[in-house]
Amino acid sequence: MEPDLFTAAAEERQEKDPAASPLAVRMRPRTLDEVVGQQHLLTPGSPLRRLVGEAGGGPAGPSSVILWGPPGTGKTTLAYVVSRATDKRFVELSAITAGVKEVRAVIDGARRATGGFGKETVLFLDEIHRFSKAQQDSLLPAVENRWVTLIAATTENPYFSVISPLLSRSLLLTLEPLTDDDVRGLLRRALADERGLKGAVGLPEDTEAHLLRIAGGDARRALTALEAAAGAALDQGESEIGLRTLEQTVDRAAVKYDRDGDQHYDVASALIKSIRGSDVDAALHYLARMIEAGEDPRFIARRLMISASEDIGLADPGALPIAVAAAQAVAMIGFPEAALTLSHATIALALAPKSNSATTAIGAALQDVRAGLAGPVPPHLRDGHYKGAARLGHAQGYVYPHDLPEGIAPQQYAPDALKDRDYYTPTRHGAEARYADAVEWTRRHLGRKRP
Repeated sequence: MEPDLFTAAAEERQEKDPAASPLAVRMRPRTLDEVVGQQHLLTPGSPLRRLVGEAGGGPAGPSSVILWGPPGTGKTTLAYVVSRATDKRFVELSAITAGVKEVRAVIDGARRATGGFGKETVLFLDEIHRFSKAQQDSLLPAVENRWVTLIAATTENPYFSVISPLLSRSLLLTLEPLTDDDVRGLLRRALADERGLKGAVGLPEDTEAHLLRIAGGDARRALTALEAAAGAALDQGESEIGLRTLEQTVDRAAVKYDRDGDQHYDVASALIKSIRGSDVDAALHYLARMIEAGEDPRFIARRLMISASEDIGLADPGALPIAVAAAQAVAMIGFPEAALTLSHATIALALAPKSNSATTAIGAALQDVRAGLAGPVPPHLRDGHYKGAARLGHAQGYVYPHDLPEGIAPQQYAPDALKDRDYYTPTRHGAEARYADAVEWTRRHLGRKRP
């Protein structure tokens, strides 16, 4: 609701004693230009800039917006910036504690302010997905008639959690997870800024790297951990936040893993070799190390897709679809839920029967091609669809396999230099046993001479 005497007193205390507020609150941007990340939402003329009055009003006033994104990406921060920068009346509600009664009171107040003082109202509604359909319905007249300009925030997919009439009357703005560079810039600003730690402690590179892993793209989590660790370091009389201090403060060990160095490749290699060796427990250990170190889940998913063909192949034809589905799911959901999908795929691949026949087959074929063993395509296999092809002898004598009872035509397919070459050597592991039988049968019926 609108600030009362107690809220005003609390805000006055925070102005006089900044330490009374959490670091994450003190470091909230005061203008849109101070916002970290989300630059795609802050271009000139964007809805958010119109809300703070950076663009003219007229017949095309600012639209209501729904901010959708993961925790810590700046939804509340953007609303806070609007509240400070706009000359409009600003009211904040949380769907956790508010109901229809509170919404109606805000709308009534907005209509009085507009009619009596010509003052527009911006309503910030946090966690709108917690509102029921009836509660969201109560917002419709105010949004449609622009008695209020709504800024609604949600971490849930609004297409499932927000009613269609409200979605159609608002602009949906999607916030992206912050990058490590975004969070790093925020941490360094908080260390030096007068509103922050005022240079009281330093942050060595290894501690900063661990702090970034803990944050996982969540600015609020990063600043909360920084404040706790800084307090512990100052209590111990230290001028820097050591890695051990941070580990003790957040109760989370630092994983020795450099995403740009040897550890990145060593652990990834160990994961794939453990899958190849069918040691599901070792594979899960290395997967956990990569996840905990903040590895890009898309990198892990790519490695699993490669492993599905390189080490499993036709011994379990379902392995590649599982790995591809995992990669698609990971791209859609991200961490932390992506850990479940990566675990699913890793276990399936580690326990699948193994065959590298697809790997050795294409390797042998490529080796011959690179050695110059190619030769012309047999005339009966050449394209015969163009005028004059018959005069050249192209496609003449080709036997259509579907015309034969067994569906296989004993004719030469490979170039002369390679007509007796066998590249594919199937195993009898898992489902590949049936491919072994099939290749033996087809080679015999093709009349292939064995080397």
